[in-house]
Amino acid sequence: MSSKRVLIVDDEEGIRSLLADLFEGLGYRVQLEENGKRGLKAALAEDYDLVILDLSLPGFDGIELLRALKEPKPDLPVIIITGYASMGSAMQALKLGAYDYITKPFDLNEVEMVAARAVERRRLIDENRYLKNELRLRYGFDNVIGLSQEVQKAYVLAAKVADSSASVLILGETGTGKEYLARAIHYQSPRADGPFVKVSCAALPESLLESELFGHEKGSFTGAIARRIGRFEMADGGTLFLDEIGDTTPATQIKLLRVLQEKQFERLGGSETLSVDVRIIAATNRDLKQAIADKVFREDLYYRLNVVTISLPPLRERIEDIPELVEHFIRKYTSDTGKNIDGISPDGMAMLQRYRWPGNIRELENCIERAVILCNGRTILPQHLLFGDGTSPSSAISPAAELKTLREVEKAHVKRVLEYCEFNQSRAASILGIDRKTLRSKIRDYGLGTEIAGSGPDHGAQTNR
Repeated sequence: MSSKRVLIVDDEEGIRSLLADLFEGLGYRVQLEENGKRGLKAALAEDYDLVILDLSLPGFDGIELLRALKEPKPDLPVIIITGYASMGSAMQALKLGAYDYITKPFDLNEVEMVAARAVERRRLIDENRYLKNELRLRYGFDNVIGLSQEVQKAYVLAAKVADSSASVLILGETGTGKEYLARAIHYQSPRADGPFVKVSCAALPESLLESELFGHEKGSFTGAIARRIGRFEMADGGTLFLDEIGDTTPATQIKLLRVLQEKQFERLGGSETLSVDVRIIAATNRDLKQAIADKVFREDLYYRLNVVTISLPPLRERIEDIPELVEHFIRKYTSDTGKNIDGISPDGMAMLQRYRWPGNIRELENCIERAVILCNGRTILPQHLLFGDGTSPSSAISPAAELKTLREVEKAHVKRVLEYCEFNQSRAASILGIDRKTLRSKIRDYGLGTEIAGSGPDHGAQTNR
């Protein structure tokens, strides 16, 4: 690992020499400059971890250098050296973005401590920026897995709404990827550098949920031994994800409605009105329109949340996406475990595509994670697969089916996929993991052409025109 670099700009040779000895002893590579113009040129030409800058430079002084440096390199920590007579200029330097100041005559131990804090702060800023970039990449809309039309429509709409501050309501069964979509909207939005805060509304009773959302003051209820900051305050400048919003009580819904309308609230037990700038993304697996009809969900809150609605289909309605999802999860868990697994057998894939997946993508991911752990070869086989209830998909195959020839099993599977796709050959070929030419060959070989002809025109041909 390369050593850290420090730029020291001071017109006094004795101070330059003293500081150079200190930082070289600490393992830094040191660059020395004696005036402001040369110091600015050096700072702009190279990457430094720290700048030590004397304010009282002749000609182009430290304030001018700092002002010129902070625009192109705002995160570069600068420590000011000043005399007591120049404290006003030191305060000005702090306002311009200097990290801290030390006064002459200075203690070298103090310089070392301030420098260590400044470099650590820079490291944390760089690390935070790296993590933010990684999150943007991870939750990019181009990472969406899914060929199905409904999934593509959902993410196209999400990409459009990401740039706005509009409230978003995400509908879908448990495990369909609602939180992933919410994070994608946040990390592709102008609020990406702000916090993404999640609250599971179904996990807490009403009293605790209100405290979680809005915070509370010390002594506001039994057990409130200190002030607590709520999730709305935590999410200020960012996004608040209200998961399972359909499980909130009418009393909580009233308070949520006020925050959405006025951007203001009070902590429990408090009188101070707090203002926040928060984007709301809510999600639910419930039918909110039915909940409104049943008088358990407020219609006015529904319309506040429902500026843009995005629906995610269950996995059983997008079986053409299962091969790509399985490949993704195999890559993920082989990387985690260090195993060398190439993929899944055709009969294993067929079993996954026959299953109804009540737990949706989350259940599929768990299934593949277990399979990777259980698999000792290079291919995941049916015996490695377990459903969410602990049963094996291979147990669903009857003895008679096991005694069929491979040709009979393949013919039945090709026919089933064609029927599922309403004989759209392009879609069927995608599900089967083969190209359309190979599918046509199998249709001829298995004598399935008559059934296709009876179904109407070649939907695949129409689709690809």
